[in-house]
Amino acid sequence: MKNSLYDMNGTSEIPIRNFKVYTLRNFKKIPQLDKLSEEEKFDIEVVGSVLPFRVNNYVIDELIDWDNAPDDPMFTLTFPVKDLLIPEHYEHMADVIRSGASRKEIDEEANKIRLQLNPHPAGQLEHNVPKHEDEKLQGIQHKYRETALFFPSQGQTCHAYCSFCFRWPQFVGMDDYKFAMKETDKLIAYLKENPQVTDVLFTGGDPMVMKAKVLRRYIEPLLDANLPNLKTIRIGSKSLSYWPYKYVTDRDAEETLELFRKVTGSGIHLAFMAHFNHPVELKTAVVRKAVENILATGTQIRTQSPLLYRINDCADAWAEMWREQVAMGMVPYYMFMVRDTGAQHFYGITLERAWHIFRDAYQQVSGICRTVRGPSMSADPGKVHVLGVDEVHGEKVYVLRMIQGRNPDWVHRPFFAKFDPDAIWLDDLEPAFGRSEFFYEEELSRMYENEEPVEA
Repeated sequence: MKNSLYDMNGTSEIPIRNFKVYTLRNFKKIPQLDKLSEEEKFDIEVVGSVLPFRVNNYVIDELIDWDNAPDDPMFTLTFPVKDLLIPEHYEHMADVIRSGASRKEIDEEANKIRLQLNPHPAGQLEHNVPKHEDEKLQGIQHKYRETALFFPSQGQTCHAYCSFCFRWPQFVGMDDYKFAMKETDKLIAYLKENPQVTDVLFTGGDPMVMKAKVLRRYIEPLLDANLPNLKTIRIGSKSLSYWPYKYVTDRDAEETLELFRKVTGSGIHLAFMAHFNHPVELKTAVVRKAVENILATGTQIRTQSPLLYRINDCADAWAEMWREQVAMGMVPYYMFMVRDTGAQHFYGITLERAWHIFRDAYQQVSGICRTVRGPSMSADPGKVHVLGVDEVHGEKVYVLRMIQGRNPDWVHRPFFAKFDPDAIWLDDLEPAFGRSEFFYEEELSRMYENEEPVEA
């Protein structure tokens, strides 16, 4: 049996890999960890007891530069490093583990810390979950008028976990904080009742951890329902970065691609929302082949990432990513700010610096790369775009606008915040020019008080 194949140019050999995963239980069996000190291995154990940790053999063997670990960006992105916890939390968990506590006791102490890390920010639990026939649909979120998010229950894990992930509560055993749904029929019923919804986003976790036959059971009913309002199916996935073999050599690779062809052949647009956080994720022969295979199905690939301290906080890295993505046939889409949850204290970058990084990167690329938008904060009221820093009537301000809003009327309305050199999130900002609140705040409070649905 062949154990490799060649890329589209016949020049780069692509190994055929069997997926192997490492978690807190078996990570010490990773051969490359011999390069780390015992203290650094203990850090993984301590932090990985609070934040989710999962990595696979592709990331380990092909993406991480072990000669530069633990400072390598891909190592930091996937392995729990000490500074992902604030010192107080780290020392507490270290003491618990050193005491010989049981797994149950460790989890109990970890949950106390997790509840202090703002699980599920931006109103995901409180305000984004819709109702159908008086039942809360815990596997659906509907924040913006045209787009409904769907969390298939079998897709609530990932090939590897990102240490910045804002959906980390999905993976740490906090059942009260999970979104998941098995029943596609409830999603279809909701879409029929809400004809303003044109896009369904399959999300997680990562929907592409599912085998093709399982993913088919979620997607084909949507096609068979013949919903006139459904124009686009989106799939949010990190699989191109963390396990591109899914579309190349896995046993169900062709079945997965055939399902994509079925969607696009039905007349529904299929958008693959790919997460690329660092240029190295675009370099391997297998990711290039995977992108080629997906695009050949008629699927469009859009790319997005948060701006991350120690990972991609450099304009040159972003410019390189956007150029490479366009060259591969993908569409740069979003630069996000790190959400106000989990390890934001570690990864967060000030709004001013983020704007400079975006602007400097944007200036380096041609017009076809400039489909990207950012920096953007996915906050309570909507996706808030940092347009820049300026001086208006003698006051230094942030110039902002919403790319998306809970009320569509908020979109593209410019507004201003007092300049704060330390601000990293919307909640750090105050209205400029002596105003007591931002233009949307009164209506947002009223929405929350009255539990008003998404504006139709």
